[in-house]
Amino acid sequence: MSNVRALAAQTLFQVVDKGASLSAQLPLATSQLDGKDKALLQQICYGVLRYLPSLEHYCQQLLEQPLKGKRRVFQFLLYVGIYQLQHMRVPAHAAVAETVNALTPLRAPGMKGLVNAILRSFQRHQVELETSAAEIPACLYNHPGWFINQLKTAYPTQWQAILEANQQQAPMWLRVNQSQFSTADYAALLDQEGVAYQLHSEYPDGILLDSPIDVYALPQFAAGACSVQDAAAQKAARLLAPQSGENILDACAAPGGKTCHILELADAKVTAIDADGDRLQRVEQNLERIRLSATCLEGDASDPETWWDGEQYDRILLDVPCSATGVIRRHPDIKWLRRASDIDNLVTLQAQIIDKIWPLLKPGGTLVYATCSVLPQENQQQIARFLSVTPDATLVPLHDADTQTQPGLQLLPGLSDGFYYAKLTKQ
Repeated sequence: MSNVRALAAQTLFQVVDKGASLSAQLPLATSQLDGKDKALLQQICYGVLRYLPSLEHYCQQLLEQPLKGKRRVFQFLLYVGIYQLQHMRVPAHAAVAETVNALTPLRAPGMKGLVNAILRSFQRHQVELETSAAEIPACLYNHPGWFINQLKTAYPTQWQAILEANQQQAPMWLRVNQSQFSTADYAALLDQEGVAYQLHSEYPDGILLDSPIDVYALPQFAAGACSVQDAAAQKAARLLAPQSGENILDACAAPGGKTCHILELADAKVTAIDADGDRLQRVEQNLERIRLSATCLEGDASDPETWWDGEQYDRILLDVPCSATGVIRRHPDIKWLRRASDIDNLVTLQAQIIDKIWPLLKPGGTLVYATCSVLPQENQQQIARFLSVTPDATLVPLHDADTQTQPGLQLLPGLSDGFYYAKLTKQ
């Protein structure tokens, strides 16, 4: 099957109804397509997931009853069609025709009349449908209610800006491999290729592209000259401040961007552990491309006894499993895969990991705790708890308001993704 709309409907069904991740499903679908169609499929899937509550609302108004059971995939096909009509530059007649045609590879030609009628009806009633949706908070903001409520509590003046940022396409940041090029020298290579970019003093290794491009169009990408990594994630290695000759642990390391960055900054002995063996292979692939090496171990950070060799580390980067609520614009499926009940379980796991990993740090050593979350339970509250029960842990302030009771640095989605960092030293 190579019909983009049919593949989009099937992919979205797997994500929303079956709980699969978009990052796992998209490659399966795009493998059946060529270049331009791959980009279109990704654009449609991301878009539908960004605007899912609104699309559900429109279909509730337009269908006598929702499509269920074996017909659920056609409900997602309707979302695909309406999303194109509302948000894409595809001519309306083509959007309708192509969506209806998708029913042939989906082996449901008998549904063509219904799908055509619903899409035509949306076109006729679009203004009143959008007006009614704007009165429903979940449709106005296109995020789950539990998450909106948590943001309102945590960020009384910024919650709307966070939700708005989550609906935008994420920018493309490069991290220059400092073991091969200075940032200025690599920027000069981009100038030669006519690639437009911006530099930001806050991110010494980072280059923000004006618009995304294929990585293999980047100068010497295959030889490891640069990597794609958001600016917020680039702070991890810089805050860790690795020194040559040190023994360093990158816990929960996959897919390896931060491991690579540590090695680009210092000739250190780095051990990268991750509980997921398949994802650990990504770490090894990334290391191979940048031509640097680390020891990669499959291991559970909450159970160091099963993999630790007993030698303490000078520095530890602890990028713990989290809700990923800071990277929703890159992974819009997080909004629909994550549940409010997941947060408590994650907080418990994070506490277990930092408590177990701390003894692996040498006296005088540095630990950087990181999440890609915007929720205080996983961030400030987690580190405040840890400091209160760990007498030999000292907070290293990252800004003027970084205190024992409100520790760490919270970045919100905007120029960079949403990330949290806290820096601790052992007395």
